[in-house]
Amino acid sequence: MNTDDLNFAYKVRHALNEKLDDLPASTTDRLALARKAALSRKKADAPVKVLARQNVLAGIATHFFAEPMAWLTRMSVIIPLLLLVAGLTGIYQFEQEQRVAELAELDAAVLSDELPLSAYMDHGFNAYLTKREQ
Repeated sequence: MNTDDLNFAYKVRHALNEKLDDLPASTTDRLALARKAALSRKKADAPVKVLARQNVLAGIATHFFAEPMAWLTRMSVIIPLLLLVAGLTGIYQFEQEQRVAELAELDAAVLSDELPLSAYMDHGFNAYLTKREQ
């Protein structure tokens, strides 16, 4: 129920209670009997069923390693993580070796060339090389 509904219910209850003392005794007796009959027919409150495992959220940390096959559980988490870290490390090392090999090849080509190193610094020479490649 929202606030407007609660306010309306309060106003209706208040209006009914104001005129309660003016009602005849027979009417109040009939209302009391009707209330008792309604309460006797009312269904009992059904219990709320909540399914929760022991290892839900708060208990995961304490029960994760306390199970009988705890070592298997630990290994099923740790081994894939170790393999992932090893794989990423291997990829990084491979890429670094490729980069070093490319730089070494470039350095060897520059040093074995007959041109002096100052020719590579000349902007005109770079333009000449690009025209020659085309």
